[in-house]
Amino acid sequence: MHLVQKIASAALLGLALLGLARAQENDPYLWLEDSHGERTMAWVEAQNKAALGELRTRAEYRDIEQSVQTMLHSGARLPEVSMHGGLLYNFWVDAQHQRGVWRRTTMAQYRRAEPAWETVLDLDRLAADEHEKWVWHDVVCLYPKAERCLVLLSRGGGDAHVVREFDTVRRRFVAGGFTLPEAKTEVAWSDRDTLLVATDFGEGSMTASGYARIVKEWRRGTPLAAARTLYEGKADDMRVSADKKFTPGHAYQFVTRTINYYSSELFLRERGKLARVPVPADAQTSMLDDQLIIQLNSAWEVNGVRYPEGALLATDLRRFMRGERQFALLLTPTPTSSLDSVTATRGALLLNILDNVRNRLVEVTRVGGHWRQRKVAAPAFGQLSVAALDPVASGDYILKVTDFLHPTTTYLARTGSDARTVLKSMPAFFDADAYTVQQLHAVSPDGTRVPYFVVMSKAARMDGSNPTLLNAYGGFQVPMKPYYLGPMGDAWLKHGGMYVLANIRGGGEFGPAWHQAAVGQHRQRAFDDFLAVAEDLVRRQITSPRHLGISGRSNGGLLVGVALTQRPELFNAVVCGAPLLDMRRFSKLLAGASWIAEYGDPDDPAQWAYIGQYSPYQNVHKERHYPRVLFTTATSDDRVHPGHARKMAARMQEQGHDVLYWENTEGGHAAAASLDQEVRWWATTYSFLLAQLK
Repeated sequence: MHLVQKIASAALLGLALLGLARAQENDPYLWLEDSHGERTMAWVEAQNKAALGELRTRAEYRDIEQSVQTMLHSGARLPEVSMHGGLLYNFWVDAQHQRGVWRRTTMAQYRRAEPAWETVLDLDRLAADEHEKWVWHDVVCLYPKAERCLVLLSRGGGDAHVVREFDTVRRRFVAGGFTLPEAKTEVAWSDRDTLLVATDFGEGSMTASGYARIVKEWRRGTPLAAARTLYEGKADDMRVSADKKFTPGHAYQFVTRTINYYSSELFLRERGKLARVPVPADAQTSMLDDQLIIQLNSAWEVNGVRYPEGALLATDLRRFMRGERQFALLLTPTPTSSLDSVTATRGALLLNILDNVRNRLVEVTRVGGHWRQRKVAAPAFGQLSVAALDPVASGDYILKVTDFLHPTTTYLARTGSDARTVLKSMPAFFDADAYTVQQLHAVSPDGTRVPYFVVMSKAARMDGSNPTLLNAYGGFQVPMKPYYLGPMGDAWLKHGGMYVLANIRGGGEFGPAWHQAAVGQHRQRAFDDFLAVAEDLVRRQITSPRHLGISGRSNGGLLVGVALTQRPELFNAVVCGAPLLDMRRFSKLLAGASWIAEYGDPDDPAQWAYIGQYSPYQNVHKERHYPRVLFTTATSDDRVHPGHARKMAARMQEQGHDVLYWENTEGGHAAAASLDQEVRWWATTYSFLLAQLK
């Protein structure tokens, strides 16, 4: 390194250290990180009163509240189902069941317009009986009969949950059955009397991210303290977990050590011993019969053969564990396509491919040791999702089809055939014929073409006057795909609003490389892409800064927070939900340490040098003019700390900027624990946007 470069690097490091120290010293709002503190909640109550006091007086609020409430309370939604023991189970929330009911029916009944459902567990009744604000999380059932299930319930909607054994035959919790206290627990059945458990076992058993680092085997009738340790991860790992996977003729137990968000180690457990499955640390795996399916996130060279990032491979698991390296290449991505998901059914894999941000399906089967592929006839535009009913017993699966303008429809399909029958179709919430969808492209500062969708009225004039809402995510390899806009029809489109969904780098729209291009020190590229789309909307006169608003949640909240502080003149409204905003302290709050692989480590001065360049909380200034902001979050969010939004709102208000703040006391990271809370979110958000942009 040349002397000048060394001096510059030393200066940069010194500035980073100085900025780090000042960030720690000059934070008068650390007290707002006390999630449920008396002083904090008094501040929250005052903020909520001011925000709702203003927004509820608007005619738009009342109109949106009424229309969305009518839609959501009508029950005109698709009952999503999963199969357990030959029956279809569904968790359903409506006006009469604000916390929801877990219910079941037969396939024959489900095909009917009005199926006969049997209630298995009523959460509203349970919450009332136990004086707890229970929120449904998930259920883990014992395969194949599902006579016993583990019900996961959260207090208030956070990620942490209790685990309780449930008898689905008698429809009641098992007296003296398996129970686990509130924690971020991972649990699976080994057999009827044995669980694989990763939970809070006491001091030193959790990672810095707040997840379990130890997995144990727990036998019925013994205390949890006597459970046998199977594996221990490290304190700075993200988490460990165990699972049992079933395929025709096979059952496998796996233990996973998740090192960070993108790196893990997989272990096969047989005869009481663990053996490392030697796949790349950033690969994802699944099983089909005796075949190990490997999805690559980076290129892998084996025996002189180079397999590209994003490729899908298959190999015999037993031979692979013995050291053989013979792979079948099932999919090679292209510059415009990537693998969205892999679903195993009996004897087949369904590859859901994202091609120019539109899904298509390919069916892959193995006959006589040879792999064959078949394109599945499916709609050419929109989003497809696949869910196997019972991948051991049949090739049946549910295909869900949706796009921006057309309600979601689910079909019953079977591998080997393009024939499918409609199971359920959601009614239309607005007149699709009045609108059109375009896919356009913006050019980012480094020359990258960034696609985005625009949903607009066919009668719209390109004169810069259209109220427009721009949304994106741009992180964690999550693709943003077309989805039915539903309540947005009444809340936004009917008022002349346009909706824009941007497919910026950091997401998974074009495979691993699209994501990795905006990780760590390259994060600014995601923000540049988003701003380029905003500028392109103005250039095309689709809208103008006066009428352009932006919204994002979680990582998307960080995105719009950065856009707010870097280019405030481009927008007139910002909705910033459940956001990360104080990137100096994100790794110290709740699950934040698990995201260091995505953003970098703010405690490393060299990495803080680039993180600090965009961290919104450190880059908002009194002398600048900002568009009006609505911050939303939830007190019970135990994933992204509500302190991010609280502190940003407090700092901006102290600087004299015009912001509103609304915090729901329930709902966790999802921000709503009931239909009425969801209705309030719609009314609050869209009345704010209409007031600012129309």
